[in-house]
Amino acid sequence: MGLRDYLRVAKRHWWLVAVSLFLALGVAQVVNMRTTPMYAANVTFFFSAPSTETADLYPGTMFSTSRMATYAELLDSDQIVAPLITSGRVDLDATELRERISAEAIADTVMLQVTVEDESRTGAMTLVTDVAGQFETVVENLETSADNDGPVVRVEIVNGPHLEEDPVAPRPLDTFALALMAGMIVGAGSAVLREVSDATVRDADSLQALACAPVLARVPADRRAPSVGPFVSESRSPRTEALRQVRTLIQSAAAGTSLKTLAVTSAVPGEGRSATACSLALLFAETGQRVLVVDAELRRPRLAKFLGRDDAAGLSTVLNGSATVDEVIQPWGVGLWLLAGGHPPPNPSELLSSPRMTEVVDEVRRRFDVVIFDCPPLLPVTDGEVVAARADGVLLVVRFSRTTGMQVTAAVRSLNGVKATLLGCVLNMVPGKGPEAFPHFDDYVSPRTPAQRRPGFKPKWWSRDLIGAMP
Repeated sequence: MGLRDYLRVAKRHWWLVAVSLFLALGVAQVVNMRTTPMYAANVTFFFSAPSTETADLYPGTMFSTSRMATYAELLDSDQIVAPLITSGRVDLDATELRERISAEAIADTVMLQVTVEDESRTGAMTLVTDVAGQFETVVENLETSADNDGPVVRVEIVNGPHLEEDPVAPRPLDTFALALMAGMIVGAGSAVLREVSDATVRDADSLQALACAPVLARVPADRRAPSVGPFVSESRSPRTEALRQVRTLIQSAAAGTSLKTLAVTSAVPGEGRSATACSLALLFAETGQRVLVVDAELRRPRLAKFLGRDDAAGLSTVLNGSATVDEVIQPWGVGLWLLAGGHPPPNPSELLSSPRMTEVVDEVRRRFDVVIFDCPPLLPVTDGEVVAARADGVLLVVRFSRTTGMQVTAAVRSLNGVKATLLGCVLNMVPGKGPEAFPHFDDYVSPRTPAQRRPGFKPKWWSRDLIGAMP
């Protein structure tokens, strides 16, 4: 993945990063609130070797420098800790006291800085004073010459004891900074993992590679279309314009061949197949052709509901011999007729595979310029394959970010098994926002002037509306 791919992933899954950051900052806030404040007091020791000879100063200094690590380790030894606990001035056990004492040798010097932490300012000052006094005594007792002429190392306090004004724990800024970094890492990792594990179809290139067929259009979702019939998008909506592109490409494919019957199907239910078939039929009728849309989904017929027509009788009635095509066909507008699905039969696969179905297809082919079949999905049942095999061409509808690549491959394999002609695919329900959003050209398509698009519209000083009005 390149930088552009990572940016696309971040834009697509920004909410994962936002949630991770929110949780991390929330945890940091809880930690800051529940952490007991700790105050620190420090003192600095200077080590020297008593000598009356100037020549002995350098060797004494080197001796003290080489033993700085030993003095630092001595601070949490029993000789320091035990007397402080038995004195009764410290309300801590040995382990807790050792954890609160720390020492750091100042580089290239013979000085040692000791820091003591406590839950109160007074306690920190009292503790560091006791530690300093005990430390001086222990070092001078240990560093005594063999002939008892006095200590060979002298310990002096050169700085402190001093109490730091602000608590050393918690440190809210440091905690929040760490939480911010952790949240970014977790959020970015989750976004990449989700992207890698996402097997759904999200772009036209991958769909074309899976189906081995051209992608005729990316059709956006139309939230303004009515949910109850007639299911018709506005004439200048982005969805209608995308479906007009599908119509144009199908007409171009049919220019040199006899393509009068079109089967619209999908791999699984819920991909917008029926709405696409219904809309294409309306668009073909706009060109002045005689169009018939057939609801071949006998298990769950819906076209009659989309177009606001009666579904009591339809294709199932014709196939079982109870009626003729003329008796159940219903006109809708100019140039469009509907053959509804009718009452769901107990044996839809057998009816669609019957010789009567072949006779119905031949009859409607002779009487209409374009016949569009709304077929059942290919993977759950075999009904869609039966109808697709009788059509001149098949249009496969794939829903954006829902249909998986395996489902597309299985659907194409089913169509190839019955030797159906796959004209192309439609990537349906493309979102209007996000990195894969469908492009909008409202300024060009809309017949209204920019000031008429919404009440109270005022163009900005940099807009093309005002620029174009300049002399």
